[in-house]
Amino acid sequence: MRILVTGGAGFLGSHLCDRLLKDGQEVVCIDNLFTGRKSNIEHLLANPRFEFVRHDVIDPFKFEVDQIYNLACPASPPHYQYNPIKTIKTSVMGSINCLGLAKRLRARVFQASTSEVYGDPQVHPQPESYWGNVNPIGKRSCYDEGKRCAETLFFDYHRENKVDIRVVRIFNTYGPRMHEADGRVVSNFIVQALRGEDITIYGDGSQTRSFCFVDDLIEGFVRFMGQTEIIGPMNLGNPGEFTMLQLAELTLKLVGGKSKIVHKPLPSDDPKQRRPDITLARKVLNGWEPAIPLEEGLKRTIGYFRGRV
Repeated sequence: MRILVTGGAGFLGSHLCDRLLKDGQEVVCIDNLFTGRKSNIEHLLANPRFEFVRHDVIDPFKFEVDQIYNLACPASPPHYQYNPIKTIKTSVMGSINCLGLAKRLRARVFQASTSEVYGDPQVHPQPESYWGNVNPIGKRSCYDEGKRCAETLFFDYHRENKVDIRVVRIFNTYGPRMHEADGRVVSNFIVQALRGEDITIYGDGSQTRSFCFVDDLIEGFVRFMGQTEIIGPMNLGNPGEFTMLQLAELTLKLVGGKSKIVHKPLPSDDPKQRRPDITLARKVLNGWEPAIPLEEGLKRTIGYFRGRV
């Protein structure tokens, strides 16, 4: 197949391009390189089945493809809050452009949604049936509500125009090619530890997250696009739950050095708990299950960052 990946030079997008090429597909990667990096796909540029186009999904685009993966959107708070209007336009107008193309081509189209649609959840763990607890006017709203609106668009195009959609809600994912300045907790802790700086925990460190290694997530993407049983939404992530303090201590143990853990005030709208209910994914995706434990994934991620920090 010929497959379009928007945001294909980003952290997740570049790993998806790798996987699709490995599976024998042709890949068209589009990215405006706002948070994506050409270095993430440099090793692919000589591949005759890979094509890179620098383009912003807010602007219309036309390609002749069999499938579309829409991964275009800054996903870390410092990046999506840098230009919040641009962020919500990317989610909304980017989705409209992907869906319009999918409608014309009768192509299957994938939306990379997020666990942020659940906001600061009052239900734990979060099943796909939970509608969320989201602040519509906060600093994170450009991302949270942009992704919620994108899901609305995908389901309306499916209902009104019979577009063949797949919607995934991604929980915390980490691994090589994360941006060292993306402000996410795994990259923050690793970079601080490698530089010998204090490790910053916001709040008392009791808030929890689940961490899925990127290879496990991409496996879920490909299986989800290949099945015809459901269109989503589907949670993908690792149900193992860790406190920020546990993550900081494990990072220190693996990196070594003399960094100390320091506490700072909790940012506004920061969820206290985040953990996926992946019952649906286990049932539909042929027993898909995250296979790489946190310690192993952190070792691989630390190895990547050692060459960059």
